Amino acid sequence: MQYFSSTRILNRVQALYDVGLSYLTLGQSTSSLSGGELQRLKLASELQHEGEIYLLDEPSRGLHPEDTQHLLKLFNRLVDKGNTVIMIEHNLDFLANSDWVIELGPEGGKNGGHIIYEGTPQDMLEAETVTAKWVRKAIKGNYSVD
Repeated sequence: MQYFSSTRILNRVQALYDVGLSYLTLGQSTSSLSGGELQRLKLASELQHEGEIYLLDEPSRGLHPEDTQHLLKLFNRLVDKGNTVIMIEHNLDFLANSDWVIELGPEGGKNGGHIIYEGTPQDMLEAETVTAKWVRKAIKGNYSVD
């Protein structure tokens, strides 16, 4: 950002910084980016919009925990601007920071697809689902399998 003076360029570079992609280089091919990086690149172009609906599939996949926290802040910023963010996600930090959680199951594939929990992350602590068990363990700081 220190090399550019054009407001138009600075706004675009700032958007890349805001989504945690400040390490990208000029001329870098998008084919070298991970799926999560590509999603964040798309989000960078959307940061100025209001009243939009974003549907994301596991945006935290493959991210370093520090990048995950950065992305959480970004999603909160989008919501604060009046946007709706809907995501398929297994990351417990994302679940805990959600306004509403819908858990499908009881298993994957042909044995899944049924709503087994719907509600706030706080209420999920009282639920008897596989995900609720992991949320409780995460809060206690104990990720070991029973």
